[in-house]
Amino acid sequence: MADRSISNRGASMLWISLLTAASTGTTLLLACATPFPALAALAAAHMRPRDGITLMLLAWAASQAVGFGLLGYPHDPLTLGWGVALATAAVGSALAGYSVLDRLGTRPVAARLAAAYAAGFLAFKAVIALWALALGGLHTATEPSLLAEQFVRNGAILAGLYLLYRILVAAGVPAPPRASGAAA
Repeated sequence: MADRSISNRGASMLWISLLTAASTGTTLLLACATPFPALAALAAAHMRPRDGITLMLLAWAASQAVGFGLLGYPHDPLTLGWGVALATAAVGSALAGYSVLDRLGTRPVAARLAAAYAAGFLAFKAVIALWALALGGLHTATEPSLLAEQFVRNGAILAGLYLLYRILVAAGVPAPPRASGAAA
């Protein structure tokens, strides 16, 4: 039993690290547009909730390190406030994905990913819109064409991350432990 627990912890940390690294790559390529809804959907479909929240927070921390360390984000209160907003939106996105999947049972993985992605994206954008009321930028945060572009981009990133996940699992990388009832 102890060996299994250590193995599960190791697999969890490996996937948290791999997905954080992959999201950091997309953050660098897209100038700090971390694909939080895509990560949330993948985490909800394949990881325990605690591990998914950890992934979201580490991906957020990595995106902040890229933004402030490499892309020269200003250290003013507004920018720092948006950093906090992104952290809460990332966690909210994951929680929404897990919430939807709790209701789907053992549906096929494509349906589970799609539902978790839709819920995660909506939750992420809702939290961002709430923060925009206080920080400014509500018009930009709710601009339909921008939302559509972000939905498609994050969906494409989700497809790429899922492909990476399947390739690595097929190559022998142990899958992360899932919550009971989660489908492969």
